[in-house]
Amino acid sequence: MHSRSFSLPRIACALALGAICHLSHALSPESPSGGTIPAKRTMDYPWMTVATWDRMHAEDVLIAEHDQVDVLFVGDSITAGWDWQLWEKHFKPLNAANFGIGGDGTANVLWRLQHGAIGQLQPKLIVLLIGVNNFALYNETPEQVAASVTAVVTQLQLAWPNSKILLNGVLPFKEKADATERAKVKKVNAIIAKLGDDKRIFFKNYGAPLLQKDGSISTEIMADFLHPTPKGYQVWADAMLPDIKHLLQ
Repeated sequence: MHSRSFSLPRIACALALGAICHLSHALSPESPSGGTIPAKRTMDYPWMTVATWDRMHAEDVLIAEHDQVDVLFVGDSITAGWDWQLWEKHFKPLNAANFGIGGDGTANVLWRLQHGAIGQLQPKLIVLLIGVNNFALYNETPEQVAASVTAVVTQLQLAWPNSKILLNGVLPFKEKADATERAKVKKVNAIIAKLGDDKRIFFKNYGAPLLQKDGSISTEIMADFLHPTPKGYQVWADAMLPDIKHLLQ
């Protein structure tokens, strides 16, 4: 039943985000208080209306109330946009659900978790990737982004104290290795890596396999230098699946 969470409209919204991701800096922040304060989506975007966001969240709430899920993916467009063939092959057999929504920052994820997305679920493993949108949405520094990601991890622990959390490092974005954004991502990951205790929280940075030898990002891996292509998702899946399967044992 929870395949409903991985609908084609959800994938389309995630992919459409890539076309205008660079415009997000010109938009007003959705959460003036930053990424640690839960906030509902309030702005219509060309690629997703508030009504669509509400519908996607409502789908997740239904899953949370009525389905059994072993692996719960939580995040933004990068999570929402998993290539469906890879999802069907690798994650559907693991009884996984996808609670990614394009354009979300940590404040949006916190709000969703506190408004129905926890429900009756008892996942064995939570796969979390969040934080990259905080730079544009909330104009946060790396230290603030790390604090916001920490807030989401804390919420997940409160909701599911017996679940393991596979905390993904924020993936690299922008084409060149010397881009300012790359340095910011490294700072965020250096901080949130300390959340990993290898008991309940397992930090993994899967960014390196997505990079070329010179540290740049190929359009074959991320066409817009932010969102993985199907090939990029395959690289990410190859790197992450062994850890997921190990944590499920």
